[in-house]
Amino acid sequence: MFIDEAEILVRSGKGGDGMMHFHREKFVPRGGPDGGDGGQGGDVILEVRPSLNTLQNFRHVSRYIANDGRNGGPNNMSGRSADDLIVAVPAGTVVHDADTGDLIGDLTKAGERLTICRGGRGGRGNQHFATARNQAPRTAERGEPGEEKRLKLELKLIADIGLIGVPNAGKSTLLSALTHARPKIAPYPFTTLEPNLGVANVDEETSIVLADIPGLIEGASHGAGLGHDFLRHIQRTRVLIHLLDGLSNDPVADYSQINSELSLFDPNLAKKPQVVALNKIDQPEAQARLAEITRAMKKKKVEIMTVSALARTNVRELLLRAARELAEAPALEEVPVTVPVYRPKEDAKDFHVTREGAREWRLSGSAIERAASMTFWEHDGSVRRFQKIMETLGVDEALRRAGVKEGDTVAIGDFELEWQE
Repeated sequence: MFIDEAEILVRSGKGGDGMMHFHREKFVPRGGPDGGDGGQGGDVILEVRPSLNTLQNFRHVSRYIANDGRNGGPNNMSGRSADDLIVAVPAGTVVHDADTGDLIGDLTKAGERLTICRGGRGGRGNQHFATARNQAPRTAERGEPGEEKRLKLELKLIADIGLIGVPNAGKSTLLSALTHARPKIAPYPFTTLEPNLGVANVDEETSIVLADIPGLIEGASHGAGLGHDFLRHIQRTRVLIHLLDGLSNDPVADYSQINSELSLFDPNLAKKPQVVALNKIDQPEAQARLAEITRAMKKKKVEIMTVSALARTNVRELLLRAARELAEAPALEEVPVTVPVYRPKEDAKDFHVTREGAREWRLSGSAIERAASMTFWEHDGSVRRFQKIMETLGVDEALRRAGVKEGDTVAIGDFELEWQE
């Protein structure tokens, strides 16, 4: 089954906890603090694998969670950092944030990588908090939490040449004649229900990739037929072979209708070079109308070729003509792509005080929530350090201005604290 859209959840690893420990050794009565640091949590990275050409793998697995870093140990031993989680995707994968819709990345080259979520840093052991005045600190940090995102993956197949046309125009037959691909072929519309890829050899040194796009009908850009699901794949091609059905009631009208749908879906599609070919020329009905169709297309300033995909008449000439257009077409990197929306990030030190009840409050903000999650609440030194962070950020003063009273509950992330003056 061809899958070209998927939604997944990714989460990077949490950093390992720093250790609070004091050196113990015979004849060393005051060894001092030697708690090690926690290891770095694993990143989540998307990597392009040339062997993949569909998002089929994400149909069964939709959650990708990296490992956490190891905790620090005694004798200043740092915990082991977790390995990064590599998620393989096919070339042509466009990555969006499923919650905001923002474009995160566009992966087109083999081996290209995109770091989606960075692992949390390891917490510091108590060795880092020793000072001349506090030589036995009972303070350490928990590991930083990892990041979590919901991603929408959209695949746009990367092919040099795309085959377009109305249903039953003979695109699949042409693909099988030009390449070793074996798409489904039958004498009824919408035989092709998913894009097919094939590789054609132009000469001993040159090969090109062709994509057979399911047939387009009027209204495809708005969801009619199958076109709305597969028009995106044409965006990755550099040249189009527009195949006209020689037995259609009006091939010229079909040509105009298809180009209109391309323009409505993406104005840049109408600017792609097209090689127009009239198929089924081996049929007497098509031969009889050839002169009329040629005159009508000349009025549109379009030169057409005549081919028979079934009889393999002129298919080699069609491939060579498309190859020449491909040599002059702009490279894929030069094709305009969607520009990501820039959203200024909030200052990490910003926070918000919200009243949730008569004696209940909530503090929200990336810096203060991060500090709370990295605090060892069972260690007095860590609690005092958190109080200093609150004073530095101005949280204490803001809570007093908001009206907090002795004994009120203040929630920070998953933690609930009791306010005391």
